[in-house]
Amino acid sequence: MTTGWTWHERFGWYDTGRFAGLIPPGGWGEPDLHMENGETKRRLASLVAASGLLDSLVSIPARVATDEEILRVHTPDYLAYLVEQDESPRGGFADIGIGRTTFSHGDLEIAKMAVGGVIEAGLAVARSEVSNAYALTRPPGHHALPHTGLGFCVFANIPLAIHAIRHATDIERIAVVDWDVHHGNGTQDIFWNDPDVLTISIHQDRLFPQFGLVEERGGEGALGSCLNIPLPAGSGRGAYERAFTDVVLPALETYAPQMVIVASGFDSGNFDPNGRMCLGSIDYRWMTEQVMSYVTANCDDRLLVVHEGGYSAWYVPFCGLAVIEAMSGTESQANDPFAAGLADRVAAQLMPHQLEFVEHAATSLAFVRQP
Repeated sequence: MTTGWTWHERFGWYDTGRFAGLIPPGGWGEPDLHMENGETKRRLASLVAASGLLDSLVSIPARVATDEEILRVHTPDYLAYLVEQDESPRGGFADIGIGRTTFSHGDLEIAKMAVGGVIEAGLAVARSEVSNAYALTRPPGHHALPHTGLGFCVFANIPLAIHAIRHATDIERIAVVDWDVHHGNGTQDIFWNDPDVLTISIHQDRLFPQFGLVEERGGEGALGSCLNIPLPAGSGRGAYERAFTDVVLPALETYAPQMVIVASGFDSGNFDPNGRMCLGSIDYRWMTEQVMSYVTANCDDRLLVVHEGGYSAWYVPFCGLAVIEAMSGTESQANDPFAAGLADRVAAQLMPHQLEFVEHAATSLAFVRQP
């Protein structure tokens, strides 16, 4: 088992500037770090190195994606807009008309490097150069739309990698499992009418961006290629395990993808300021192990995990480390000091109202198409 690792120090340099939580500073909003700052990912990379786990990973260098690659998903007008914003001495916004997805002068190249990093990691997996790979890239991508950025996301990193993989290899049928606390609306939108990509999103019900309902099942000619599992705030291990065993894994079995990509957001973690879920590192490890078991049995191990959200600088590193340990089959010397306290919490139990959400999501299994 070989696990690829994509990280570049410049991802930590991507500068989102000063913000007041989720709003621009001003009035009574005192300026602070932007919520999507580099600390969570830089500290994860640091923990991977300090724990010794890095020694067992295979480096997959990131590169700057070409405009041709980016235009497979994004519109020329949007790319031209980003170039104009990037040239401003103060930088600009990727989310047109909203102004929360900020970046600084010169950061567009780093955003393109995030795309290139995910593409290279995906191609290494698709070509069996590694068994699986973890792409620790920034900025994130699962909210980005063809014509605009959204929710801290500039480019649609995973959809762009899927297009590159299908362009360069014989792999055609891919599934995306997104466990970020926010709905993966961008990935869903981009592949809405594509029956060869199954998008599965487990997220906090109507948190952001107010999409991701069970009834969203795919567009014309692709009904059943979109599966949403919205869960109520406060859901923890019991709800996520039931969602996996009753919905995610059966969907994968029916759909039978050739490769699986995980959009790995850790803002569904117990300590995250941008979500209200109750997962711990042990839960992310468990979900990773379930996907690993599936791809080992059905996809020749082909699994790409792409880092998305997660805003607790002191807890995200332990969650990410657990995922990478599970992928590599290597246990590092770093232990999660919060794991024991989270394991015994009532929030880890499956509650009756949470089960109702899972059962409702399971109704979409009837629409998932076999090859």
